[in-house]
Amino acid sequence: MTTAFSGRFDELNQWRDGVRARLDDLAAFLAEQGPPDASEQSQLASLRQRLSTDKLIVAFVGEFSRGKSELINAIFFADTGRRVLPATPGRTTMCPVELSYDPAHPITVSLLPIATRLAGTSLTELRRDPQAWTHVPLDATRPEHLSSALREVMGTQRVSIAEALALGLWDESNAENNPIPDDSGRVEVPAWRHALINYPHPLLRQGLVVLDTPGLNALGAEPELTLGLLPSAHATVFMVGADTGVTQSDMAIWRDHLGSRQGAAFVVLNKIDALRDPLLTPSQVAAHIEAQRTATARLLGVPAHRVFALSARQALVARVESDADGLASSRMAEFEAALSAELLPQRQQVLRRLINDTVTQLQQRASRRLGDARRQIAEQMLELRGLRGKSSGRLRTIRQRIEQEALEFEHCHSRLVALRGLHSRLLDTALDGLSEDQLKAEVDSLVADIKASVLKLGARKAFIAACARLRTRLQQASTQAQEMRDMLAGTFSHLNAEFGFGLVLMPGPDLSRFSDELNAIERSYTQYLGLGQALRLSQPQFMGQFRRMLLARLDPAWDGARSDIESWNGAMTTHVEVQLHERRRSFQKRAEALSRIRGASDELELRIADLEQQDAQLQTRLERLAVVAQAVQASAATAVASEGNIDVSLLFDEFVSVRQAHA
Repeated sequence: MTTAFSGRFDELNQWRDGVRARLDDLAAFLAEQGPPDASEQSQLASLRQRLSTDKLIVAFVGEFSRGKSELINAIFFADTGRRVLPATPGRTTMCPVELSYDPAHPITVSLLPIATRLAGTSLTELRRDPQAWTHVPLDATRPEHLSSALREVMGTQRVSIAEALALGLWDESNAENNPIPDDSGRVEVPAWRHALINYPHPLLRQGLVVLDTPGLNALGAEPELTLGLLPSAHATVFMVGADTGVTQSDMAIWRDHLGSRQGAAFVVLNKIDALRDPLLTPSQVAAHIEAQRTATARLLGVPAHRVFALSARQALVARVESDADGLASSRMAEFEAALSAELLPQRQQVLRRLINDTVTQLQQRASRRLGDARRQIAEQMLELRGLRGKSSGRLRTIRQRIEQEALEFEHCHSRLVALRGLHSRLLDTALDGLSEDQLKAEVDSLVADIKASVLKLGARKAFIAACARLRTRLQQASTQAQEMRDMLAGTFSHLNAEFGFGLVLMPGPDLSRFSDELNAIERSYTQYLGLGQALRLSQPQFMGQFRRMLLARLDPAWDGARSDIESWNGAMTTHVEVQLHERRRSFQKRAEALSRIRGASDELELRIADLEQQDAQLQTRLERLAVVAQAVQASAATAVASEGNIDVSLLFDEFVSVRQAHA
């Protein structure tokens, strides 16, 4: 029985396939226009990569035994006909589990030993070290083998209290949440720190990433989970039990880890089947469930429409047995509809903006090239038409003028070389503030400030100050990039007026999205730097991990900002180089044409006719460029429910018909 979420996710994937097909049409068109432009190829490759690898991350958070794994089974893996994630009573997921698929890696369950916490190495670093993990191969053709292999995530081991303390799984200040020692004074802790499951399930193939988290102890002990993985999730599902209500530990998780993400969080009141009582009428049971739902919304401070009462176990069984009545009774459909209705269009909108921005830039640059070529042809036709009936002396005068223009153009080129040197220095200055060394220096300064603060009570203030400095660096880089653009604007204006270029400025790099990312990092970290974390911040091991983890979060934003500036600079440089190359070719072709037609009027008419044909071809190319670009954007504009298949040839034929009718 296909789930509602699976169906909508398939539609999103079909939409991406449709857009990719239209992008292929655009790439083929651009390739036909002459030598490939490296910056355009890079933009198209980057957009294709984003469409192919864009991930949709859904995180399930809650205390032990709230039914997170069972809900994941019911929504995503019911088609296997069994429980994929372990969800047996009395034993549950003991470490964070990520389910995704990367065809470049083997189909395995990769388990990170809990002892890696002692080294203080971050999860980001350990992901790049396959030797640090224990790998269990999977047989993709046998779902029962997957279920068996995944039982490894329930593994535990017994350690002394001292070892548990060193691992971060024992907190003297929070004794009620510590594991209970056995007769020998040893406590049970997870055997694994993290689990990565690389499995070719259809939804995972399409970019879905599912994060299943264990209870409060694991959330508190693994900072990277709460500071890195959860904030990166596109949707968070917070689980509470209808049989227990919102407990104190549930409130602790919500308050400490999810409260600031309410807008992206769904609340599931699971196990409503436990509230059904044969001594009560169905309406009385429904009223009881509704009262629980309303009370949960009030306690968590969220709108009631974001709290969904359901039974994950009943939904899984109903789907495995194709029981439509049982599925309706589980109330799963309402939650899945809300999840897909909010989440999938949101991801589509993000990709749509990226597609439109990229295609618009590519169209503008290609249009400028074609328009400049048409302008040069128009100049040549005007010149050649003026030769009709002229003497050889007149031809000689025009040839001398072309040679003089070519000489002046070479002087212009030398000035551009000098301009390039100044431009390069400005670029280096803009990028210097965003260098990796500068970022590390800022983070090291922050760590030093936190260590120096009395009892670490100034950690939050120091972190906010550090984020302010980083924002200043982004703003300075943006200002310097604008100065580069202003300098180019003056130069382009002069070259266009004096030498007849068609140079057009692209919009400068927009670094605001990286400031937004920095703001998100600041929000997610500051809630963990208050009084409650003073003891942990005083531990050298934690601070080392904190530094590595923070750098891992900041690096992508810093790299992205540098990359945007460099890409914009490369595009502008290529734009100038292409026009210089075309202008040299134009001088050469004009001189060759004059040599051929000297004393031969029929050659002159043939050359004019050839130029007229070239101009008509360029006009057709401009029109087709508009149609191909429009097809990409029209495909991107379709709703998720549409496959987005657009016949470009029909669009072009219609465009030409309308143009001819108006003509």
